[in-house]
Amino acid sequence: MKCVNKKLIAALSICFTGAAFAGTEAKPATQYTIEVNQQVLKNLPFNDKTDFDNALRGFIAKPDTLTIKTSDGAPVWDMEAYKKYISIDKAAPDTVNPSLWRNSQLVMQHGLFEVTENIYQVRSYDLSNITFIKGDTGWIVFDPLISKETAEAALYFINGQLGQRPVVGIIYSHSHIDHYGGAEGLVTKEDVAAGKVKILAPENFTEHAVSENVIAGNAMGRRAVYMYGALLPRNAKGGVNGGLGMTVSTGHAGLLLPTHEVTHTDEVVIIDGVKMVFQMTPGTEAPAEMNTWFPQWNALWMAENTTNTMHNILTLRGAVVRDALKWSSFLNETIEKWADKAVVKFQAHHWPVWGSDNIIPYFEKQRDIYKFTHDQSVRLMNQGYNGEEISEMITLPESLENNWATRGYYGTLRHNSRAVYQRYMGWYNGNPSDLNNLPPVMVAKKYIDFMGGEQQVITKAQKSFDKGEYRWVAEVMKHAVFNNPKSKAAKELLADAYEQLGYQAESGPWRSVYLQGALELRNGVPSAGGTDVASADTIRAMSPEMLFDYFGVRLNPEKAAGKDFDINISFTDIDSKHTLMIQNSVLNHTSNQHKTADVSLTMTMATMNGIQLKEFTLEEAFDSEKIKIAGDKKLVTDFFTMLDNFDFWFNIVTP
Repeated sequence: MKCVNKKLIAALSICFTGAAFAGTEAKPATQYTIEVNQQVLKNLPFNDKTDFDNALRGFIAKPDTLTIKTSDGAPVWDMEAYKKYISIDKAAPDTVNPSLWRNSQLVMQHGLFEVTENIYQVRSYDLSNITFIKGDTGWIVFDPLISKETAEAALYFINGQLGQRPVVGIIYSHSHIDHYGGAEGLVTKEDVAAGKVKILAPENFTEHAVSENVIAGNAMGRRAVYMYGALLPRNAKGGVNGGLGMTVSTGHAGLLLPTHEVTHTDEVVIIDGVKMVFQMTPGTEAPAEMNTWFPQWNALWMAENTTNTMHNILTLRGAVVRDALKWSSFLNETIEKWADKAVVKFQAHHWPVWGSDNIIPYFEKQRDIYKFTHDQSVRLMNQGYNGEEISEMITLPESLENNWATRGYYGTLRHNSRAVYQRYMGWYNGNPSDLNNLPPVMVAKKYIDFMGGEQQVITKAQKSFDKGEYRWVAEVMKHAVFNNPKSKAAKELLADAYEQLGYQAESGPWRSVYLQGALELRNGVPSAGGTDVASADTIRAMSPEMLFDYFGVRLNPEKAAGKDFDINISFTDIDSKHTLMIQNSVLNHTSNQHKTADVSLTMTMATMNGIQLKEFTLEEAFDSEKIKIAGDKKLVTDFFTMLDNFDFWFNIVTP
């Protein structure tokens, strides 16, 4: 398979394929972009260096180089690539928003840090921080990163600096993969099974961790390539920062299941002499999430409920819309419970804040960014404005606008206000024209025809580009590309517009989305890279009900048309019995097993997982008698052929 534009992406060893033309290099910032970015320098308080003091406070050591690889030498995390062009003493280049550049300079401060007595963090070994709490005999680890390789490297480094200690406990603060995926780099499944290691998580953690990464995991994973910039070239025209961290690691992401789920606020757990008091915050940054208070040291762990940025009400990769009102209310509860006693607050991304005099106003502004976004979006919604209009109208008060920790490095006011609208009103904006509007390819052909044809559209759009009207050019040229995806000129101009919008973006994900779009327009869709969220551990953690729901999502209605049959399935290793019912091109399932099904299967859940993970085929399972069958075998083989397999690398910026 031949890669195009190898020079541009050689550092990542990523192959882009399917391009209609040879890729072109990234272009410089235009004068309009330069002026927009220079205005940022004038508008924001860049003379405030408090964050730099906090990001460096407690520094102990860092490795001479930080490139983490798999056992076969493939890089999964490489800070050295960023060091070539980002440093604390360099001014922002023309191609980077100065505020995002400042965030990158802060996140680049990596290595081992002391947060307070007995609490340490290894930062920037992945998108998230990994936190080590010193117990009587070992480490209690909070949020062990995305990848086994990065977590293992962090443990090795802290043990090398502070002395060898085993991991005796792991706490997952919430159900996103950058907070649990690397656990196998710290402990073995055997140690967990033997009771040597306790793993705590908030109530319903496993359900949400599995469902988010499987049911819609393929689409979310593909869009995460855009959101996190993991495949962008490492230079000032490419990947700079992901908002919460530099980017995502690309190693093995697993799932060690919790041994205990925390169920209520003020629940107390003691592990290895460390007392932890939990605050449940479901439905905030994640559907299952919790904060932790350490009364021995008056230290407050905030999971991902307060980071040094405005967070997402709806992530650009896709997820269920979060509840901004509930988020703000839980933060108010945190303030009332512990803020006046806290010596330090720290979290799974960025750097801590010390002293209650600083922590209280910090929390108040974090609380109010979500309350303001909610209240003012709903106020404008009730005045009849739709999500797009609200996002153009809403502005922050000066106290939040000029506060570094509520700037839009990850979430933004524009897309968060649309998310609030979506939560209440759904996708339909109320305009009859948008009730049954044409899909992208159909509307593109009509637009281009009405506007005089492709060449006229490109000519007019180029004039708009020359005036710095990049949002408008992106709007027009997406139609030109969907009308004729083979047009080099249309792709190039759309890529140019995306590129300038990326250079201007303060949000790390916005920059990544625009620049990844430009990269794919110029080079085609990539064929490798990204993070495998539906890992083997995740598949094995699925309950039968989750698995059958996933089968229902995969059922191809054309292949199932006219079919009407039942399959009994008995899983002997978990003593679980179910019936699958295929009717009306729909798969339903029940645990009230039918007495007279068309076919009955007896197997272990491990066998079913092996088939899903392609460790062996369905036919091989029958041949080896891993599956015992009573009834028509053809119904079973026909059923499995009705299930679609999803292509990860689907098109986004082209039809």
